[in-house]
Amino acid sequence: MAEQEDGEFGTGSSAPAVAERELERALGNQIRALRRHQDLSISDLASAAGISNGMLSKIENGAISPSLTTLQAISSALQVSLSSLFASFEDRQDCSYVPAGQGVTIDRRGTKVGHIYQLLGAVLRGDVVVEPYLITLREDAVAFTGFRHSGVEFLYMLEGEVHYRHGTRTYHLQPGDSLLFDSSALHGPEQLSGAVARYLSLIVYPRG
Repeated sequence: MAEQEDGEFGTGSSAPAVAERELERALGNQIRALRRHQDLSISDLASAAGISNGMLSKIENGAISPSLTTLQAISSALQVSLSSLFASFEDRQDCSYVPAGQGVTIDRRGTKVGHIYQLLGAVLRGDVVVEPYLITLREDAVAFTGFRHSGVEFLYMLEGEVHYRHGTRTYHLQPGDSLLFDSSALHGPEQLSGAVARYLSLIVYPRG
């Protein structure tokens, strides 16, 4: 785990950090939307909540972090629950939990040749689609190297072995091996051992 310069611990990923004041902006947008829905001016709401127009304007613009006391006063003035002010932020925290053995079995072209796909989760929002699959190749599965789709794919071998083809190259995958590739090239298991093989497949592509 990589340690960041400010002394906090990160994951080691190079993914950009969440934008600063994201909570404040979401909170401000929600308050503004509720105020407008009730046809209240900034002055109306500020007066009812006992705060200045300037402070309410800064809150709605996400420029400051209001205290819980101030938020309670605003929620009371709007006649809504305090938790409802955080609704727009909470709605964007996408999370998918799938208990063991309860992945959704997906009918794809591979299922016709002994390939079983179980979808392990789904992200419903954002610009990127992430599809995590547990793929099982039965003893009677046949080779198929005709898969092709947009995005990138990551494989992690869990059980058994398979010779996996990507483009013009073939890789011998055994438990613990991984493969990351551009999935716009033809790919798929080229040679099977005749025993059950199982691996994780993570497909990522732009939404839209």
